[in-house]
Amino acid sequence: MADKINAVKGMNDILPASVPRIDRLPDSALWSWFEQTVRGLLARYGYQYMLTPVVEPTALFVRGLGEVTDIVEKEMYSFTDAMNGDKLTLRPEATAGIVRAMVEHNALYNGPLRLWTMGPMFRHERPQKGRYRQFHQLDVEALGFPGPDVDAELILMVRALWRELGLVEGEHVRLEINSLGQPAERQAHREALIRHFEAHAGVLDADAQRRLHSNPLRILDTKNPAMQAVVEAAPQLMDFLGDESRAHFDAVRAVLDAAGLAYRVNPRLVRGMDYYNLTVFEWVTDQLGSQGTVCGGGRYDGLIGQMGGKPAPAVGFGLGIERLLLLIQELRLPVPAAAPAAYAIVPSAAALPQVMAVLEQLRAAGVSVLQHAGGGSMKAQFKKADASGARYALVFGEDELSRGEVTVKSLREGGGEQVARSLAEVPTWAATLQSPAPNI
Repeated sequence: MADKINAVKGMNDILPASVPRIDRLPDSALWSWFEQTVRGLLARYGYQYMLTPVVEPTALFVRGLGEVTDIVEKEMYSFTDAMNGDKLTLRPEATAGIVRAMVEHNALYNGPLRLWTMGPMFRHERPQKGRYRQFHQLDVEALGFPGPDVDAELILMVRALWRELGLVEGEHVRLEINSLGQPAERQAHREALIRHFEAHAGVLDADAQRRLHSNPLRILDTKNPAMQAVVEAAPQLMDFLGDESRAHFDAVRAVLDAAGLAYRVNPRLVRGMDYYNLTVFEWVTDQLGSQGTVCGGGRYDGLIGQMGGKPAPAVGFGLGIERLLLLIQELRLPVPAAAPAAYAIVPSAAALPQVMAVLEQLRAAGVSVLQHAGGGSMKAQFKKADASGARYALVFGEDELSRGEVTVKSLREGGGEQVARSLAEVPTWAATLQSPAPNI
């Protein structure tokens, strides 16, 4: 036998629940449930779906994320295209690609847009629980809106998503917010940070020393215990904010307060990309160890102009899907079962042409039906029907077919009750299979 070829480490298969596996990754049914929940929620908020390429010019991320960010310096999958020498990168995040698309297609010509996308991202880092080389993100962006109302809308939208998924804010996840102000305010804070950390240079680790003059704000995000006292004593950006930045932040808080959403103002919250200004936020959890951030975002009013477009305000967030679904699994939250409405039991192979025509009518009416394949006794087929999770068994026995009928038997509610349905009137009774307790 030929040697097996395995997936790249840190790039995972999402498999059906019926396929045994040794890892704790979410199954495809959980994944589909999440996607359906997201699509319904975002439609209610008026956000439109879009897609961007998985591969983008490397320069897009260098310019958009910042040359001295961890992503650009250490984590991007970049390569030179052998065909034409182009320098390309597998996208490490979604915002830069969305902004590139908006600028390239002059998409904001007719006014602001609310957009979302979902798909794989790639970062070259050591795989661990909740952190993978290929991972998936939900990304939501509001482009062209300058006010704090849309900042608050996005935060409240995430809370609505938590509630639909069964997560409780304040218990399973909690909100942290901050304001990064405007570039001039950040510059004044940056200079104060450099002076502070230079005065404590002996405490800084190698990573902090490297960032001291290139990106000192990122030092505040260190996890090094030996540096926590110095970080806690560092100048806070909030003290450098002007009146307009404070008013914007206060307006976001006022909406959250009115909505009854608890949060913590975290002056050390900076996010990982250079493009943020004003509002930044994270939803974090204590259930996943060091991988505690499940959703993060904020305002990035300068990025569209930085990408060559007409300057326009923007705000958005990214949500790690694997990490969120791991949290749902960790908490053992109830998740709707992915089971067919009905399971078709076909004792005789000779009946298949007639039976399959009926099943196609049911599916056309929106009913999910799993057809037994491979023959077998009635007992064996009923066992398969029960294991499938279907609510009903459709029994196409010789006696039923001779009468032009099918027997619908309840496998869950109803205690095994059954009723005969006419094969000539499938559309009239198909909808009864969609509810747990039909007219049996």
